[in-house]
Amino acid sequence: MSKIRVYELAKKLDMSSKELISKLEELSIEVNSHMSSLEEEEVNIIEELFAKPEETPKKEEEKKPEEPKKTNKKAKKKKLSKKEQKKQRHQETQQKKEKTEDKSEGKNEVDDIIELEEKIIVKDLAEKLDKNPNEIIGKLVQLGIMAAINQEIDFETAELIAEEYGIEVSLKESEEEKVEDPEELLDFEIEEDDPKDLEFRSPVISVMGHVDHGKTTLLDAIRKTKHVDTEAGGITQHIGASEIAINDQKIVFLDTPGHEAFTSMRARGAKATDIAILVVAADDGVMPQTIEAINHARAAEIPMIVAINKIDKPGANADRVKQELTEHNVVIEDWGGDVIAVEVSAIEGSGIDQLLETILLVAEMEELKANPNRKALGIVVEANLDKGRGAVATVLVKNGTLNIGDNVVVGLASGKVRAMINDSGKRLKKAGPATAVEITGLSEVPKAGDKLIVVDDEKMARNIAAKRQSKVKLDKVKSDKRVSLEDLYDRMKEGELKELNIIVKADVQGSVEAVKQSLSKLTNEEVVIKPIHGGVGAITETDVMLASASNAIIIGFNVRPTSSATAIAKKEEVDLRTYRIIYQAIEDIENAMEGMLDPEFKEVDLGKVEVRATFKVPNAGMIAGCYVLEGKITRNAKIRLVRDGIVVHEGEIDSLKRFKDDAKEVVKGFECGVGIENFNDVKEGDIIEAYEIQEVERKLKK
Repeated sequence: MSKIRVYELAKKLDMSSKELISKLEELSIEVNSHMSSLEEEEVNIIEELFAKPEETPKKEEEKKPEEPKKTNKKAKKKKLSKKEQKKQRHQETQQKKEKTEDKSEGKNEVDDIIELEEKIIVKDLAEKLDKNPNEIIGKLVQLGIMAAINQEIDFETAELIAEEYGIEVSLKESEEEKVEDPEELLDFEIEEDDPKDLEFRSPVISVMGHVDHGKTTLLDAIRKTKHVDTEAGGITQHIGASEIAINDQKIVFLDTPGHEAFTSMRARGAKATDIAILVVAADDGVMPQTIEAINHARAAEIPMIVAINKIDKPGANADRVKQELTEHNVVIEDWGGDVIAVEVSAIEGSGIDQLLETILLVAEMEELKANPNRKALGIVVEANLDKGRGAVATVLVKNGTLNIGDNVVVGLASGKVRAMINDSGKRLKKAGPATAVEITGLSEVPKAGDKLIVVDDEKMARNIAAKRQSKVKLDKVKSDKRVSLEDLYDRMKEGELKELNIIVKADVQGSVEAVKQSLSKLTNEEVVIKPIHGGVGAITETDVMLASASNAIIIGFNVRPTSSATAIAKKEEVDLRTYRIIYQAIEDIENAMEGMLDPEFKEVDLGKVEVRATFKVPNAGMIAGCYVLEGKITRNAKIRLVRDGIVVHEGEIDSLKRFKDDAKEVVKGFECGVGIENFNDVKEGDIIEAYEIQEVERKLKK
């Protein structure tokens, strides 16, 4: 449809042009006269607003029984227009009566919150609010939204309309939103377990301790395998899960790494298990990672068994180990405590049976139970991407039974379990509680520690995973960018007082104090240096996470970051710098601070030009014929026009020419033509001073 004039539309709607113009003004549609044109979209809205209310239902009623009688229908419409107006008035009075009746009896309706979808059709909104669709369209037009009766509007717009009527609305949760967080679903299913359905399950054991204290060798002795040969340098690089059978009872072992770089992996191992075995070398005693392992076991609130390994070595001293453990509140049973200690030798195989019996005894005391007759719930122990099989995850089933073909959600991943393989390489069709299996069929590689949950169908699994992914993306966009020395000035120029948080790590405590004191001395009235942490040793992931949380820069002196710390620093965008010389660190910080100071600007004179003639040029204005007296004049220079020692105008050069050619600059002793931007009052004898503004870095006040 092309544009239509006001008088034509008035005829169509069976009303006068003046009447239509006044109604258009009410709807904030500007028209000058009856000859003004209206857009097609505006015409459609107006027709819907002022069309006779009986027309639309009549169409629907007549479509089925009287489809062939099209000519009669048109005739009837023209004849019944006045009657329909009367009917419309009658309907409005009836509606008013109904509203007043509803007010008295329907306070609950007003108080009730109406749930709306994210997008809703105007007609449906009118029904929900119990209003005339034309009335809603009118409100939308007043908001500047041209929407027809069958067009969609968003929830925010619908909320504004509802507010005008004093009706409260809320966004209706979609099905996938209702199960957005699998944690809630997990808790719900755990609560549903009937105590009658619970059965005793096998214990899951986490083997923890310091690097090279013999954890993997001890597991090898138990499993009678040579798993240690496959590890890099004989140090466990990932979490391995395996099962053994003792006296017809199954025990699941998780071998957690002991090296400091794998703190988070060890923490996940503790969270996934029922009992922790703390391996301590009899010839080495309690070490830093031994203390961390104790703290992880305590945080997970799981019982602990101490395995004093390497008892066969000449320098072995079990009593010294027990004494050192008491310093960390781990008191052995022999010494009046509640922690069982077993002396073992992984190489000779002595004490292994006693250790296994102790595990079964502690497990019996814990009364570990699960319901095998329900949907599986588990936790990812490790995951990787295999070229042939795709995403592969080692999963420990905590409760229920996992079957081939189950639809699962694992963190941000979803999928259907296509294959299950146990630690011996056997293919399984189902895995019950406390069973470690490797599964395939996931959409992507999950993270270690992600929870696995079985859902009803594949669509639900995809929806939950998609919701989680979008939430993670949103959180990533919202997260603040970390500060670095390069962008320090840009990030901190807001506010009068500028603060720089620093974490200092060095090889010895004396160096830490020296660096902190040297950096603190750089603090002045405008920039504050704040060392928030200092420590001895390598830069660890803990330091990086602290820097991430407090938006700090890490300075390392004579130390290096661990591999995991470097990876986390990249991920968290933390600025991590290492130095061998203390003065280089101070110089870098000083330079960054100078960048943080507000810059100073100074005027640099370029040259002086004398106006010797003026010319009027069409479309260009007044051009000054000049001679360069001093220095030079450049195309991008700022100028100051001086007449009799008084500055008449300051501005910029619009054009600079040598004869008919454009010039970038003209030096002393040459003539040129100069056009001044937005200024024509140039006279012979005027002096034009050319200059430029340069930014000068401010130095710290010593």
